[in-house]
Amino acid sequence: MDIRPNLAANAYAASRQATAPQPGDGEGAGAAFARAAGDFAQTLQQGEEMAMQSMTSGLDPHALVQALAQTELAVETAVTVRDKVVEAYQEILRMPV
Repeated sequence: MDIRPNLAANAYAASRQATAPQPGDGEGAGAAFARAAGDFAQTLQQGEEMAMQSMTSGLDPHALVQALAQTELAVETAVTVRDKVVEAYQEILRMPV
C-alpha cells in the first residue's frame, strides 16, 4: 500500500471544496426554525378562529374538523420534534468528556 502525504493532502483539499457551503445556498438554521415556528403559530391561530366561527356563526362542520385535524397534526409534530431534541440533549450529557 502506497501512502504518501501528497495524496492525502490533495484528497482532503478536493473533498473540502466539494463540501464547502456556497454563498446564498439556502437559508440558515435560525431562519428555518423561525419560519417553522411562525407556521406552527399560524396553524394554531387558524384552528382557533375556525372553532370560534363555528360556535358563533354556524360555520361548516367539515371545515371545522379539517382545521382541527391540521392543528392536531401540527401539535403532534411539535411534540415529536421536542422529544427528539430532549433525547439528543440527554445523549450529549451522557457522553464522557
